Amino acid sequence: MNIINKKIVLSDGRTIEIETGKLAKQADGSAVVKMGGTMLLATVCAAKEVKEGTDFMPLTVDYKEKFYSAGRFPGGFMKREGKSSDYEILISRLIDRPIRPLWPDDFHLEVFVNVTLISAEKDIQPDALAGLAASCALATSDLPFGGPISEVRVCRIDGEYCINPTFSDMKRADLELMVAATEENIMMVEGEMNEVSEDVMLGAIKFAHEEIKKHCRIQKELMAELGTDTNKRDYPHDVQDEDLEKKVKEFCYDKCYALAKSAKPKHEREDGFAAIKEEFLATIPEEELEEKAPLVARYYHAVEKEAMRNMILDEGIRLDGRACDVVRPIWCEVDYLPCAHGSAIFTRGETQSLATVTLGTKMDMKETDEVLIQDDQQFVLHYNFPPFSTGEARPQRGVGRREIGRGNLALRALKPVVPLAPENPYAVRVVSDILESNGSSSMASVCGGCLALMDAGVKIKKPVAGVAMGLITDAERPNDRYAILTDILGDEDHLGDMDFKVTGTKDGITATQMDIKVDGLSYDVLAKALEQARQGRLHIMGEMTKTISEPREDYKPFVPRIEQIIVASEFIGAIIGKGGETIQKIQKETGTTITITEEPNPSGEGTVGVVDVASNDKEAMTKALDWIKGICAVPEAGTTYHGKVVSILEFGAFVEILPGKEGLLHVSEIAWTKTEKVEDVLKVGDEVDVKLLEIDAKTGKMRLSMRALAEKPEGYVEPERRPRPERGDRGPRRDGDRGPRRDGDRGPRRDGDRGPRREGEHGGERRHFGQRVDSKPRPAAPQEPVEPKEEIF
Repeated sequence: MNIINKKIVLSDGRTIEIETGKLAKQADGSAVVKMGGTMLLATVCAAKEVKEGTDFMPLTVDYKEKFYSAGRFPGGFMKREGKSSDYEILISRLIDRPIRPLWPDDFHLEVFVNVTLISAEKDIQPDALAGLAASCALATSDLPFGGPISEVRVCRIDGEYCINPTFSDMKRADLELMVAATEENIMMVEGEMNEVSEDVMLGAIKFAHEEIKKHCRIQKELMAELGTDTNKRDYPHDVQDEDLEKKVKEFCYDKCYALAKSAKPKHEREDGFAAIKEEFLATIPEEELEEKAPLVARYYHAVEKEAMRNMILDEGIRLDGRACDVVRPIWCEVDYLPCAHGSAIFTRGETQSLATVTLGTKMDMKETDEVLIQDDQQFVLHYNFPPFSTGEARPQRGVGRREIGRGNLALRALKPVVPLAPENPYAVRVVSDILESNGSSSMASVCGGCLALMDAGVKIKKPVAGVAMGLITDAERPNDRYAILTDILGDEDHLGDMDFKVTGTKDGITATQMDIKVDGLSYDVLAKALEQARQGRLHIMGEMTKTISEPREDYKPFVPRIEQIIVASEFIGAIIGKGGETIQKIQKETGTTITITEEPNPSGEGTVGVVDVASNDKEAMTKALDWIKGICAVPEAGTTYHGKVVSILEFGAFVEILPGKEGLLHVSEIAWTKTEKVEDVLKVGDEVDVKLLEIDAKTGKMRLSMRALAEKPEGYVEPERRPRPERGDRGPRRDGDRGPRRDGDRGPRRDGDRGPRREGEHGGERRHFGQRVDSKPRPAAPQEPVEPKEEIF
């Protein structure tokens, strides 16, 4: 084995180790990246032949986390890892996006990159190492990859930037970005922020790039040792026909330029470009058509792209006739769906989102069960992109990776302003259904989602808007000849050198996503693009607030109301009951939904129970709350309670004064007059007012009275009570039997527990209260007979 190890030292002294040559040697390239106890295995394999008809880069990236890496079993019935989770798909996209642009234009072999978490230290975030691991695997292969790259997480914690912080440190961050780059250029940026300025975000990108440069230099050293820096695989190249390429440009360029400048609607423009290509194909002899049609399609696509780019760079005119910094017309409407908890339509040009909000209880929260992340998500956002939104005639299948990625961006944009527990007890779900699309449907989801949240009455901190930006540059002079486009169209997204989305409030950025496909772009150009994005974002927000500027004062009538109370943690079990019996009974009888969670005490000591009661019926909610408060109430002597008779005995009745708390109402305490039979006065189910006379300090038994609440009759004389025997059926205690009983040693001895103590049972001497006590048996004293009497509780 030719094992090679490399080490990267971070600015704070932590190290990242790279190893190759030990694992997965039959793959085209493989590497293990290790930081602390966290290890990622990355592999890359490429096909030998190009699939027929492939004219793009067929790259597939999969990131998977093995539960054994953290010593855990997977959930579910099968107890086995299954399809990729949303979290794994999002990490796969973070690896894919910076790698995809770095292949030759004519490289069409299928490439599969797999990154697997095989060991997981609890506090280290493995996703920040995934891009580096993938690049290391590619670096060890002979594939013509234009890297290396690396990817890091940069955060601002307590005002300072830091690289790859731990899970614990992330709790204090107000900025979190994933940045991927080569040694020379930024490739990708994605993350969320707590209303930071453009300068702060740009500073974080620069800080991350400096760290990435070190990673790339180490990988180049690795490539030099392996020889993969110069020894590259040959691959099938595209067939070229220079004469045909020249003819396509001469015939089509001017026509494409004129059509691009005509500012026609999307579908008319697409039909027009297709007609130009068909017109040229008609000039080719029929016997050559089958052979040359694929070449014509490739050359024509390049001509079409060149014509549109030059038109924008030369004249500052865009495909729909707008200037570079103009946003398309916007119209909005809220409360469109009468039965939804919140709804809004956001339309910008030919892009339209129908956004809805649904409010639920804690039981509706999304449960996250990843290898290192187990949590309940109180706020979720789902994005749907049906084929009809672009006029496509094809079936709609499951949710795709792009839908998951765009939904996640919109979620991160709104998350900083959505109130969470304890301020907001509701689970919040936003759904954005894209009904029309021609550019930046994810930003339409942000705007529509914000409007729907305000329509639902969710008390968001501030309105949020988002805008998609584009950049077109001269390939030879990218920092001198360029155009920054506000609110890009779909075609402008495809033909541009950079597309980036920025969301935020009027005070700062909340989320961003950038993909840069041009070399040598300066930070000055990036700063200008961010400032133009800020102006566009504020314009869109101004249009939104014309429809609704702040959340409604109250939720809609059919939204379930939630009341929250805090109880001592020792009462959680009593509320739930044995096997959930009590809480199920409360829910069944009141028609409410009740959730209980144990959370840290805000005072910092121990935990408390947080009880949420949800219902549309105010009376039912009040009944459930009173029931729960009764369970948690502590009875107090001298207090009057309204109770219910639960059982009747010969000597009295047991009355439930609070849920689950019963006391004895002795027959003598029912009335001032003599009560012959309890059944003559009370029946099971009767509701009566009683006064709690006392609570036994040792047993907790409660003595109740009805007559204490009635006026004492004039001249009433309390009947003489016979004395209660001190020792039951035994004679008085003999001197010297035992020392005096200590308080709390035991409760009073119950009659019948044991027979009378035999004389001499404990002979000799023993220690009691530190003194020697003579315990020799003495003659028993004479004992007077005692009449039997019922036991009084």
